[in-house]
Amino acid sequence: MFSHGSESLIKQAREIQEPELQKFYSRLVKLLQGKEFGHETMDSLQRLHLILSATKCTRTRLLSLLSSPVEQLQVLSSAVLRETLPLSGQELNYNEENIQLNSHSAALLLSQAGSRADLSSLCAQLLRSLDSRQPEGPTHSLTHTLPVLNAVLTHSPESLNDDNVTLLSKKLVDWLRYASIIQGGGASAGGFFTGPRSRQPVPTAELDGTVSGDFFTVLCVGQGFTEDQWMNVYSFSMLHHWLLTYHSAPSGNTFTDNANRLQLSFSLSHSFSNDDRSEVDSSVVSMVSATSSSSRLLPPKERLREKAFQYCLRLIEQSDRKALKRTDTELQKACLVEAVCILDCVCVEDTSLVYRTFPCVKALFGRLSSDLTFARVLLPIAQFYLNHELWKLVFGRFPAELFNDPFLAHELLRFLRLNLESLVLRVPQYPRSFPNLLKFLAWDSPAVVDDFVDLLPSLVTAETAVELLHTLLDLPCLSATLVLQLRSTSSPISEPGGRGLLSLEAFRSPAFRGLFLYLLRPEAGSGDTIDRLSTLHEFLAESADWPRVVQCSQTVPVLLHIFFNTVITVADQKLLAHLILVMLERSSLLLNLPTYGKEIHRVFSCHLLRLCKLHPSLVVDQSHVLLEFAGTTASVYSKEEIYTHVVWALGEYLSVSCDSRCSVTLITSCFETLEAVLFEITSSTPPPGASCPAPRVITTLISALAKLASRSHDLIPRVSLFLSKLRTVTRAGSVAWCADEEDLVAIVTRGEELWSLLRTPGVAQSVLTPPPHVTTPQWHRDTNLSMSLQLRTLTSLTHTQ
Repeated sequence: MFSHGSESLIKQAREIQEPELQKFYSRLVKLLQGKEFGHETMDSLQRLHLILSATKCTRTRLLSLLSSPVEQLQVLSSAVLRETLPLSGQELNYNEENIQLNSHSAALLLSQAGSRADLSSLCAQLLRSLDSRQPEGPTHSLTHTLPVLNAVLTHSPESLNDDNVTLLSKKLVDWLRYASIIQGGGASAGGFFTGPRSRQPVPTAELDGTVSGDFFTVLCVGQGFTEDQWMNVYSFSMLHHWLLTYHSAPSGNTFTDNANRLQLSFSLSHSFSNDDRSEVDSSVVSMVSATSSSSRLLPPKERLREKAFQYCLRLIEQSDRKALKRTDTELQKACLVEAVCILDCVCVEDTSLVYRTFPCVKALFGRLSSDLTFARVLLPIAQFYLNHELWKLVFGRFPAELFNDPFLAHELLRFLRLNLESLVLRVPQYPRSFPNLLKFLAWDSPAVVDDFVDLLPSLVTAETAVELLHTLLDLPCLSATLVLQLRSTSSPISEPGGRGLLSLEAFRSPAFRGLFLYLLRPEAGSGDTIDRLSTLHEFLAESADWPRVVQCSQTVPVLLHIFFNTVITVADQKLLAHLILVMLERSSLLLNLPTYGKEIHRVFSCHLLRLCKLHPSLVVDQSHVLLEFAGTTASVYSKEEIYTHVVWALGEYLSVSCDSRCSVTLITSCFETLEAVLFEITSSTPPPGASCPAPRVITTLISALAKLASRSHDLIPRVSLFLSKLRTVTRAGSVAWCADEEDLVAIVTRGEELWSLLRTPGVAQSVLTPPPHVTTPQWHRDTNLSMSLQLRTLTSLTHTQ
């Protein structure tokens, strides 16, 4: 319930009379047109809001403010109407007579469209206003129509029907190709007595200052622009989006369309043969002029395609001119990117345009390929031509020299993602380019890690797997090397504070230059890894706190998971055995970064078990390497995670049931190796600087020994003797190799359980080494068991006949 004062105010608002409302409205407009807004203005706005909430009589008055020349009034009226008007545009209908279209009224119109039918109605009204527009009408409405339509087709392209698409295609043709070439705004030829009558029409100019020799484009300049010139600019800005949205679907009679296009291409090629400049000099102007008359015979969609083609060729020709302003140079680059993208779009739709586009784009590539400032322009060209001549540049110089360009990194990686299937099938250089592509990741990991999550699987092949694994592990080293590469050209060896950079000095030294050059190699194939990795890590030790290096190291575990998930689908057992060797070797050859080694060991442990589970015979294949790793006592203290899993794999899969090559001699050798390590760590204190071994390392060791002994009964007395001694030693109290009493109790309990099992060897073997039919039961398929009969009976009862 409202208070008495609130009800009184609402009643006054509802009963306000027209003369009083008119005076209030006029006074508010004057207040809003002032330079400063005081308390009176705020009170008046609050009163206006109350009146609008209580009655609808003033909303139509606010519509006129949408067309006010004062933008503040436009913003105010748009905001108030957006809040107070109901959805679905029940009170707001677009009409040029009462609403002049601008950015604020356009936003209001779109916000009031509550359904697809409302959007379709709005689009129809806008297009009718375009079609019936008189030359003397308002000049601001038309320039805002295309942005509104572009917003609609972005979110609801089905709001435009076929007639709407045809109509707007015709309008785009007119604006793109037939805009005025005379400057707008009454440009004057100069003179002291220049007046309205003496103003002479001045043509638009090119960016280099010369008079335009052909039709108007976005790269033409002048002191002012006419409305159709502005529409030319707006049309070009939405052209690519329009073609992709409404011109991507083939027409109904594809065969007839292709025949007509082929016939047209033959006639055009005949006209080209009479003008050698189009073939020899790739003259864009001659090509545009030759096709202008022929395109009048085409349907609206195809005519727009033809005019878009001509427009883009003209832009490419204009971009070859030397711009007088630096900002115009950047505009040329942006227009080239858009022009090549549009050419690619129209050539996909009409293959007859490809041969006409090829000379121009090829000449453009030849002109820009040596200038790395046009790298972003060359990417759309690479999109257009999937040829090997471009890949040397895209996969070679771009990442090697422009790895620190965030815009290029984003667009190049996006280009690779969009064309991933074509790259894998058609470009053999692509998988070998990972050393260069990973430079983007090494330089700015947070920004591009999502891209490499998608790209990395495509780089994993049987030929690149081993080198790629080494490269991923050395990614923090690559990050530090890229930093040194940039600093070596701008920084002295000694910093201003006097502290010398050992890594920078080594980078500049010819004796160690090869280490860094290997990290900076452009493509794979020059070796799996570096022989002197430990030396490189010493030089780069001071980079442990560099932000780029730390960020890069945090992405490596994620990429390693993706690598191993992919490699098991492409590698044979021989390659997987080699990868196990790499994991064990590299577990001690990593750049010394906080938590980096532990995270890598955790990933290695996870996938080592996964590989062994998929292929248990790998344990026998790599038994020598695994035993050498498991027999190193230092690994217990420095590589707890991976050491534990290696021991578990040896105890689990070193069995005849997993591989018939597993002999008693191999089991005994493994047993003696693990026994020696277990005896050493339980009979001495940890080395200086190391903590006590983790309890799970000890329990995993005694479990592995018990499993091996259950497969070779001659080893059971040796395990039983050790377990009994372990129980006796722990009764005396604390021990040097276990600091926690609860952990010690858990170790002893595990030992007693294994000792009890080994007292009955037959039971121990069935429990510690169960047969496959126990670990992977399929009782529902065994017809000799009652379980199968019960399942069939229940199925027949539950299913209706």
